[in-house]
Amino acid sequence: MRSDRSVEDHGSFVDIARLRVRAGHGGAGAASFRREPFVPRGGPDGGDGGRGGSVVLHATPDASSLVAYVGSRQWRAEDGRPGAKARKSGRAGADLRLAVPVGTVVLDEADGAVVANLEAPGAEAVVARGGAGGRGNVHFRSSIQRSPQLAEPGLPGQERWLRLELKLIADVGLVGPPNAGKSSLLRAVSAATPRVADYPFTTLDPELGVAELADGRRLVLADIPGLIEGAASGAGLGHRFLRHVERTRVLLYLVDGSDPDPWAALDAVRREVAEYEPGLAARPALVAVNKLDLPAVRELRAATARPDVLWCSALTGEGVPELLEAVGVAVAAAPPPPAIEVAPPVQRLRQRGAPSPAPVVERRPWGFLVSGEGVERLVARARFDSEAATQRFQVALDRMGVSSALEEAGAQPGDTVRIGETEFEYQP
Repeated sequence: MRSDRSVEDHGSFVDIARLRVRAGHGGAGAASFRREPFVPRGGPDGGDGGRGGSVVLHATPDASSLVAYVGSRQWRAEDGRPGAKARKSGRAGADLRLAVPVGTVVLDEADGAVVANLEAPGAEAVVARGGAGGRGNVHFRSSIQRSPQLAEPGLPGQERWLRLELKLIADVGLVGPPNAGKSSLLRAVSAATPRVADYPFTTLDPELGVAELADGRRLVLADIPGLIEGAASGAGLGHRFLRHVERTRVLLYLVDGSDPDPWAALDAVRREVAEYEPGLAARPALVAVNKLDLPAVRELRAATARPDVLWCSALTGEGVPELLEAVGVAVAAAPPPPAIEVAPPVQRLRQRGAPSPAPVVERRPWGFLVSGEGVERLVARARFDSEAATQRFQVALDRMGVSSALEEAGAQPGDTVRIGETEFEYQP
C-alpha cells in the first residue's frame, strides 16, 4: 500500500523549496518460540521486521509550482512493522510519494550534489531509502544455540535535507528589460494570459505559452520577468528567474523600440545573462525589436542596418508570423541544452560472500572514531539487552579486526570509541 501526496497550487509561484525527508525505520525482528502440545522441537519462530518506507519524488504536469512545500519542511515515510511469532514478517512501511512539477532539480544540501533531475512527466527518484527490517531469532538457531533469545532491530531510514529548484522546460526563453513587451508578445502568439500593463515588472512570475507554427509544430515559450542592470547580482526581479532559461534551446532577446537607446538596453541584458551563466551567452539567440506600430520605431528600423534583427508589434501582430517562423527555424537547428549532471547513487551492494571492507580507526581529540560499512551496520543492528547479545557483538567486533585495530592505534582502557552514532568505553 502506497500513500500519494499531491501538490496543490494555491496560485502563488514558488520555484525554490527546502525540505527535510526521512525514510521509515525498519521494523524489529521478533524473538519468540513455538510452544504447542504434541509439537516436539518447536524452537524459535520469530519473524523478520518489515522494511521502512522510502521517500519518492515524482514529476507530474499537474503541478506548476513548489508552493506545497512552503511551511511544511519535514516529510516522513512510514516505519516498517515488527515481526511476529510463527515466522510472520512485519508489514513494510508505505512509501511517501511527493509530487513536484516537471523540471524540478533535487540537490543534497550537505554537499550541493544533484540527486535527481526530473525533467519528464512520470520521472521519479528515491531521495531517502527506507531501512531494512531486523531478522527474527529463527535466523540465529545453531547446533550450539538451539534457543536463541536474540533478534535484530531494524536499520534506521535515510534522513537528509534537500533543496528543490524548479527550472521550467521551454524551447524559447523570452528575455529583455522591463516593459519590452515580452508578456504582450507571449499573449499574441499563444493562449497564455499574462498580466500586461505599462509599468515595470508587470510580470512577477515566469509564464509559459505554446505557439503553433505554420507547419503544425508547437513551440513552448517562457516569459522571464524583466532584467535590469545588476540583475545577475541580485537587483530587480529577473535574477530570481534566470534559472528558467537554462533549459531553453534558443533565447529571444526582446527590446522596446521606443527606448531612447534600445541597443544599449540589449547589451545590458546580454551582459546580465552572461554574468549569471557564461554558457548561456553561447546559446543560439535571436534579437527582436517590439512596438513597430509606433512611428518612431518605424523610423528606427529605416535607419538601422542590422539584417539580423527582427521587427514586430505585439499589439497589432505585424511581423509576428515572420518572427515565429524565424524562431522555429532556430529551434530546429539548435542542439539540446546541456544535460544536468546527476551524482551517481551510492552502491551499497556487494557480491554475495565477499568480505566487508576493513574498518578504519582514526584518532580524534575525544578518543577514536571507527568507520566502515560493515562495522557501522553491525552497531546499528546490535542489541545489548542480554549478556548473550553483548557477547555476540564483541565476538563480531573481534572477527572484523576492530579490537586489534584499536590496540594498534594506541587505545587505552577507558578511552571513548565512537562507531556510527554510538559511543563505547574501550575495554580490551
